[in-house]
Amino acid sequence: MAAALAVSPTRMELMKLRKRVGLAQRGHDLLKEKMDALVMEFFEVLRRIQDSRAKALEQLSKAHRALSNCFAVMGTLETMQAARETKRELQLEISTRFIMGITVPAVEVGEVERNAVARGYSLHMTSSELDEASREFERALKLLVELAELEASAFAIAKELEKTKRRVNALEYILIPRLRGALKFIMMRLDEMERENFTRLKRIKAILEERG
Repeated sequence: MAAALAVSPTRMELMKLRKRVGLAQRGHDLLKEKMDALVMEFFEVLRRIQDSRAKALEQLSKAHRALSNCFAVMGTLETMQAARETKRELQLEISTRFIMGITVPAVEVGEVERNAVARGYSLHMTSSELDEASREFERALKLLVELAELEASAFAIAKELEKTKRRVNALEYILIPRLRGALKFIMMRLDEMERENFTRLKRIKAILEERG
């Protein structure tokens, strides 16, 4: 049970508390709407992650099949030597964007698919199977970058969702019950004081009537 607030049983305090209860309730309702919207957005991003992961895994599987074929045609040592000669630069531009006021990363990927010359390995000592395997892995890399962006967005939304949920619960189960409890206490105390004053006035009236 929420602890009681220390308040003075006055009508001024009663008016202040009524305003605070109204503000707290409106804040709670707005945060609840935000939380519901975040839940919907979170599940939408999760759906996109599921689709993106499926595409990335399918592309990786295709790339590994192409690599196995390359091993069979060129030989394992020759393929690994060509891999060591390959240029590994990747142009990434990372910025931010907003989803419902939440900052999430936005990743722009440069040209991932390259021609055989741009990759850097020798064209005289390699075969078209290496070109095919390289192309499939480059396509997989692009999909993996897109997947990483979605997962980072999901993490940011989940973090904001948890924070919003804590605030909603704090208002719903702690602050608002305390305010309403204090409001009830003041109203009861004012009623008691009014009854006491009424009783005292009746007694004074009776005394005055007896003297009169």
